Amino acid sequence: MSDSEPSKEIPESIFSDDDGSADARLAQALIRYSHAKTPLADVVDALAYARVLIPVLANGERRIMGEHGVEKDQVASTGVVAVQMPDGRAALPIFTDVDAMKAWNAEARPIPAEGPRAALAAIAEGWSSLVLNPGMETVLIPRPAVWAVGQGQDWSPAVVDGWVSEDVREAVSSAVSLDDALRGVDARAGGNAEVTIVLTLAPGLTQPELDAIIERVQRELAHSDVVAQRVDTLELKLATAP
Repeated sequence: MSDSEPSKEIPESIFSDDDGSADARLAQALIRYSHAKTPLADVVDALAYARVLIPVLANGERRIMGEHGVEKDQVASTGVVAVQMPDGRAALPIFTDVDAMKAWNAEARPIPAEGPRAALAAIAEGWSSLVLNPGMETVLIPRPAVWAVGQGQDWSPAVVDGWVSEDVREAVSSAVSLDDALRGVDARAGGNAEVTIVLTLAPGLTQPELDAIIERVQRELAHSDVVAQRVDTLELKLATAP
């Protein structure tokens, strides 16, 4: 290259001055959430603007993780590690700071990323959730929130203060078609799942008739965009009409 040609400079990383400490807004949201003074939505909102750390392990490495319901991990081809939650789903662990990550796994290498990029990394691997600071003040970021952060959208939980939001209940009611066998449908805060769908059935149905109704309801709910985007997990409960 001649002296007259301008030199090309490599752009500096946005994390070049990162000292590995926690994002202040996210740290404050986590503290308030741990004391039940703010909802999970505030943590998710802070995550959308925060730098987090994604742990990377040697390719093919597997470990047993016994704390806070984490059973084992899976390592993707990139070396990014997932933890398996008690319900069997995989989640991407992320950390607010280097100390939190090293306390979890001293051999993990931190990769800084903005919250939305971390969400997209989990989605790209086919993992449904994020786990923030596993082994410490563990916070599970559910699948709908991960999708919202990754797409730059606000997240509204399906259940607030023990009640299913009205728009989610309306979406469930409009998605499921009623007939002589299925008399009613309702959405309530779940026990084993985030949302319980209560089906009120006509008395005296046979098992094949019940199976057909359940299969149909599951199919109809799967086609609801609101249910897919807002509800993390759901279960069906059967009730008999008077």
